[in-house]
Amino acid sequence: MIPKTDTDEKGLLKKIRCFALDMDGTVYLGEKWIEGARDFLEAVENAGKTYVFLTNNSSKSPESYLKKLERMGLKAGPERIVTSGMATVSYLKTHFPGKRVYLLGNELLKEEFAGEGILLDEQAPEVVTVGFDTTLTYEKLCRVCDLVREGLPYISTHPDYNCPTENGFIPDAGAIHAFIHASAFRYPDHIVGKPSGDIMDYLRERAGVLKEETAMVGDRLYTDVAAGVNNGYTGILVLSGEAGRKDVEESKIIPDLIFTSVKEMIPFL
Repeated sequence: MIPKTDTDEKGLLKKIRCFALDMDGTVYLGEKWIEGARDFLEAVENAGKTYVFLTNNSSKSPESYLKKLERMGLKAGPERIVTSGMATVSYLKTHFPGKRVYLLGNELLKEEFAGEGILLDEQAPEVVTVGFDTTLTYEKLCRVCDLVREGLPYISTHPDYNCPTENGFIPDAGAIHAFIHASAFRYPDHIVGKPSGDIMDYLRERAGVLKEETAMVGDRLYTDVAAGVNNGYTGILVLSGEAGRKDVEESKIIPDLIFTSVKEMIPFL
């Protein structure tokens, strides 16, 4: 049964100790806070609970997110940020230790991977990893398609088709997957970001939280909400970004709770 909007009839939020918050479309759009988002963060802390920003967007490094939040008036520590890029580094270290990686991504992501000891190699890689590359060129697309076509292991940071901005949506990693599939006839062998359990496990270990006390809050059904409900967490949909109530009615993924925005969650904390 689809839950009613802006209510918590079962008192689920009272049991939540940690809120894993998507960023784009959930707490802000571009450089602007979604109305009431700062009030929600303050209310969470006043209730003796905590929050972590959990984003699939791998076009920015954790440091760049912290700088962005500071520009927007929120000073946060690195423990507040979990990205699909961070989780992908962990995945590569576990499953492809010491392997040379071709990374399709922004310079910030490349710096992050290299800084964590991932061996980046554009000439003779052993693994292909695709992120949200906002510096895409046709040359890059040709190279990544060649490598995927050769049969190298093909990993991606996240599956989102579009990234919400102040001015609408821009193509995200999922759109890049579609391009690669059209040419090389393969989708990623494994995707680390939401809705995968990999990034949720990474969050749980990094934040030291329990599944039953953690809620995944986001504006997308197929990533944010699915990451929660499919992996044993509470999945909460906010209608401030991509998905609307009608999308829920047509979806197999049913949120545990639905709110117009994070602001409407405050009375139930």
